[in-house]
Amino acid sequence: MSKTRLEAFSDAVIAIIITIMVLEMKVPHRPELSVLEPLLPVFVSYVLSFVYVGIYWNNHHHLLHAVHHVRGPVLWANLHLLFWLSLFPFVTGWMGENNFAPLTVALYGLVLLMAAIAYTILIRSLLASHGKDSTLAAAIGSDAKGKVSLAIYVAAIGLSFVQSWASVFLYVLVAAIWFIPDRRIERRVGK
Repeated sequence: MSKTRLEAFSDAVIAIIITIMVLEMKVPHRPELSVLEPLLPVFVSYVLSFVYVGIYWNNHHHLLHAVHHVRGPVLWANLHLLFWLSLFPFVTGWMGENNFAPLTVALYGLVLLMAAIAYTILIRSLLASHGKDSTLAAAIGSDAKGKVSLAIYVAAIGLSFVQSWASVFLYVLVAAIWFIPDRRIERRVGK
C-alpha cells in the first residue's frame, strides 16, 4: 500500500505532541522577569524534548522518503514509535517540574530508549519489506549511530541515580549526534 497515509498520520501525531508539550508550560501571572527563574528547568526540558521530536520527525521523513510502499507490520511498527513519542510531553513535564530529579531523569531516558528501540524496529520492518538490496538497506548499513545511541541511553539511565545532570548531558549528546538529518539516506535517495 502507499506510504502517504502513514506519513500524514505520523506528521499529525508529531504536531500534536509538540503542541501538548508547549501547552504544559504554564504562563506566569506576574509581569516580572524574576517569575521566569523557577520555570527555567521546565523550559530546558521542553527545548530538549522539542529537539528530540524534531529529530524524529526529520529522520522519519527521510526514512519514508527512501521506501516505496508499506505493509501491515510497518504500520504497527510506526504506531509503536508514535506511542513512545506520545509519552514525551508527560516525561518532559515531570522532569522539568521536578528540577531534573534522578527518578524523573531516568524515566525520561527510558522513554528515549524505548523510542529509539521502536525506531530501530520500524527500520527493520521497512528493511524486511524492501529487501537487503534496497536503497534503504544500503543507506542504513550497520546502523552504528543507532547502536551507539542505544548504549548511551542505557548508560545515562543508570547514571541518573548517581548524577542526573550527567545523564542530561548524555541525552544532549545523543541529540547532537542525530541533529543533522541522516545523510546516508539523503545520499542514496539523491542518486
